[in-house]
Amino acid sequence: MTLPTHGRYDYTPITQRPDFDWPGGRRLAVYLGVNHEHFAFGAGNGAQIGNAEPEPDVLNYAWRDYGNRVGAWRLIDLLDDLNLPATVLPNSEMYDYAPALMAAHAARGDEVAGHGRTNSESQSGMSEAEEAAMIAHCSDVITAHAGQQPKGWLSPWIAETEVTPDLLVEAGYSYTMNWCMDDQPVWMRTRSGPLLSLPYGQEINDIPAIVGRKTGAAEFADMIIDNFDELLDQSVAQPLVFGIALHPYIVGQPFRLRQLRRALNHIAQRRDDIWITTAGQIAQAYAARIPPPVS
Repeated sequence: MTLPTHGRYDYTPITQRPDFDWPGGRRLAVYLGVNHEHFAFGAGNGAQIGNAEPEPDVLNYAWRDYGNRVGAWRLIDLLDDLNLPATVLPNSEMYDYAPALMAAHAARGDEVAGHGRTNSESQSGMSEAEEAAMIAHCSDVITAHAGQQPKGWLSPWIAETEVTPDLLVEAGYSYTMNWCMDDQPVWMRTRSGPLLSLPYGQEINDIPAIVGRKTGAAEFADMIIDNFDELLDQSVAQPLVFGIALHPYIVGQPFRLRQLRRALNHIAQRRDDIWITTAGQIAQAYAARIPPPVS
């Protein structure tokens, strides 16, 4: 029996791969993926704090908007206090909706990666032409405001079509965070050349953990700390990546922010032993050390 497969990458055990160090001789690279999302009012979709009501669902829409108005600014203060960089993952609509927030990240020098137009839509239902146009639109908006084309992509809802990796390469992207199958970057095949898959947190991610599994604030912080400590131990044998996925409307709530501060401070105290950086810098460093295999 032969099962259908994607054909994007081969199976390779993490114990049988080339060894290398991250910059500075570090073995564990850590980055924060900060998701900024804007939703169409009255259109549904999005995480929920309570039962979904008939549209307009004011409760859940306003709860998510708290992240853009308050939570994101508290999170920026926390990152500044701990001197932590971030990879920002904004819907392109954020540049029109919350330009001051995007300007604050630009002032910090944070990396900006593509994250669709809005989380009110999903790529999975798009035609190839529609998806290509959407990706191009997001790239153009980010380039116009950030001054450089984004190199990384995270789909809203981690949704793809059969050709999403192909379209990303053809639009100038060099890495994707959609595929969460490893603790190291993995080269993927596309019809137009290699695309790097970068580890992105799906377990250490506040939406599936807190919204999906109802994990408490302190428990989520403990998850971050335990995952970090274990990866740091494991990185003696293999160089690894730890991506932490955050949404300000969730972790920006005051009681969760206090626990997140505890977890990030734990990581920051080990900055001499790890490489705290951005997703884009990790992708560049990996490509320089492990070039894509010859097709």
